[in-house]
Amino acid sequence: MFRNGKLILAALLCASAPAVAQTNSAEPLAAAAEEAQRQLRQTFTNLTFEDFGPAPVTGPIYQAVAGGRVIYFAPESQHLLFAAIYDKNGVNLTALAQDASARKRLGAIDPADALLVGPAGAPKVIEFTDPDCPYCQALERFWLAKEAEGKPVQRLVYFVSGIHPQAAAKAEHILCSPDPQSAFKAVYAGAQPASLQKCRAGAEKVARDAETVRKMGVSGTPTLFVDGKLVSGFQQAELEAFLETQGSAAKASP
Repeated sequence: MFRNGKLILAALLCASAPAVAQTNSAEPLAAAAEEAQRQLRQTFTNLTFEDFGPAPVTGPIYQAVAGGRVIYFAPESQHLLFAAIYDKNGVNLTALAQDASARKRLGAIDPADALLVGPAGAPKVIEFTDPDCPYCQALERFWLAKEAEGKPVQRLVYFVSGIHPQAAAKAEHILCSPDPQSAFKAVYAGAQPASLQKCRAGAEKVARDAETVRKMGVSGTPTLFVDGKLVSGFQQAELEAFLETQGSAAKASP
């Protein structure tokens, strides 16, 4: 499957890359390009493109996972590719590889060490978050709106403290509060406490979360694992689809 993916990636790159001038064996190259163009039109019938020619990438292409993201490397031409590879049936092979990597890394997470936000018994979502991340705050507003609609989730929260300077202190404040859930919601709603609470248990939890973040390769916030699938950033459409699926499953169960 990956071999086919490499061919498809090369074809897609050719669709957007300018033609490279050739001084030797121009005729065989032109014939190969014409055949590749024909195959592209035949395989991806819905794809429209204006130009076609050789890409700068040469040699074999290898797949790597960096920070939870699948990337590709062509050592012969020293190119790093940030791309999505689709097979002839329209299946996103890059997304499948990324999800498989995410599921593999889920073993680094200890659910018992999470801060639980949301009602027990609701569908569970793993969430890596930062109190000073504006997209995390937008995600919090989304979850609150869904809860008001009768579609709550229970979030297993782990704090990412290496991006914003006050993130670790605010996370510790939340964890050291008498009611961590209420403190979480207040901080994510923009509350600025006069003083941030500190405690040994909170500091130790923040440190453990940092180690979990390192093991998981989380590099941005919010990062979620929804039904075993990695969701990078606040992807509202994906979360809406997840909640819709959960609602349909609940209605179908006796």
